[in-house]
Amino acid sequence: MTTLTRLDAPGLAGSLVSVTQGVLPPRRFLFLQGPISPFFTEVAAGLRALGHATFRINLCAGDRIFWQGGEVAEFLGAPAEWPGFIADFLDSRGITDLVLLGEQRPRHREAIEAARSRGIAVTVTDFGYLRPDWVVVERDGMGPSSRFPRAPEAIRALAATCPEVDFRQRFGEDFGTQAVWDVTFHLATLFSWRFRRYESWLLHPPIPAYLGTGLRLLRRKRATQWDRAVVRGLASRGPLYLFAMQMENDYSLRAYSRFEDNDSAIAEVVESFARGAPAAAHLLVKVHPLDPGLKAWGRRIRRIARAAGVEGRVHYLAGALPMDEAILACRGVVTVNSTLGLRAIALGRAVRVLGDALYNIPGLTWQGGADAFWQEAPPPEPELTTDFLKAIAACLHVRGGYYARPGLDAAVAATVQRLHLDAVNVPLPGEAPTTA
Repeated sequence: MTTLTRLDAPGLAGSLVSVTQGVLPPRRFLFLQGPISPFFTEVAAGLRALGHATFRINLCAGDRIFWQGGEVAEFLGAPAEWPGFIADFLDSRGITDLVLLGEQRPRHREAIEAARSRGIAVTVTDFGYLRPDWVVVERDGMGPSSRFPRAPEAIRALAATCPEVDFRQRFGEDFGTQAVWDVTFHLATLFSWRFRRYESWLLHPPIPAYLGTGLRLLRRKRATQWDRAVVRGLASRGPLYLFAMQMENDYSLRAYSRFEDNDSAIAEVVESFARGAPAAAHLLVKVHPLDPGLKAWGRRIRRIARAAGVEGRVHYLAGALPMDEAILACRGVVTVNSTLGLRAIALGRAVRVLGDALYNIPGLTWQGGADAFWQEAPPPEPELTTDFLKAIAACLHVRGGYYARPGLDAAVAATVQRLHLDAVNVPLPGEAPTTA
């Protein structure tokens, strides 16, 4: 029987969580690295309040700052020692569930391999495929590792079992808080002697990245004016297409594609555009809003366009233009695996994916040749789009966020519910996700 129970564990702020008491035996959850926020600490507190045991392994000094409660261990060894350490920990503690963010980080990949060989359930979380106020809670992995069906007929059948979803934004995030927590985590990790053998997954060192991002944010108003002027100036000159860059520090860019950086992806797209796009078409290359600016993208993009013979038809966007405004100005969108691609599908624009993405499905994205995309790609199928969005909202997400309340409370409560009920990759019972 499902009952509505108030969890009064620290950090849950009295959130109401629909739980089933006594149906499943208590389990033993191990948390590795998660969002740089109290999210994992509060999820673990909620699970302990329901009778489960929780454990944590800190891999760096930043991990220590954002974890409280439960049994805690620290891994201080060299990377080569980690597989043996995690295997022994899983066995000695009788772990039943592994929870983490970033399943492609090297230490996480090795932990997942050890967990699967022992029949331990793996749950991953991250920012939602849907934005802005959704969080992924998914079995095994995201993107190419996801268990979500890829066949259109299977998606339609799954959607028929899901509740209707209200996609209107309910929660906001606090970028200032996110920035402070992020800086605290990475600087503590950078200057820690205790965890001196820790290897970060970041591509760029944190201090230059923070300085660059801060400078770009100070220039955001001017950048927005620039982007809007570029788009408006091109609107009547021919069809527009958009290439959406990702942050190079975003591990999914490297883990879920053949690209090591944005430069190689831009070059491939521009060369294809030069070969296949209509003569009157123009390509917008949009920088990620939080790109640290460590590379002079304007000059790089012009150099790539010049080499491909389309310098006057490829245009740099500073990344400040609102996402929907940029998408709606264009006929089609190309991306490696950014969630902007999914938003473009929702807005009815043709999309081509260069890497591995959950939404790279026949009927949603272009499946033909790269050069033919520019003239032949149709918009996504509306009914399949509706079913896909409905199914991933109900099965792979909870509502909320990591960096501001009440969104953090909502995400914690719904994640506790999913983990407690072992309801991962299925619609939640009760009121989550929110129905219309």
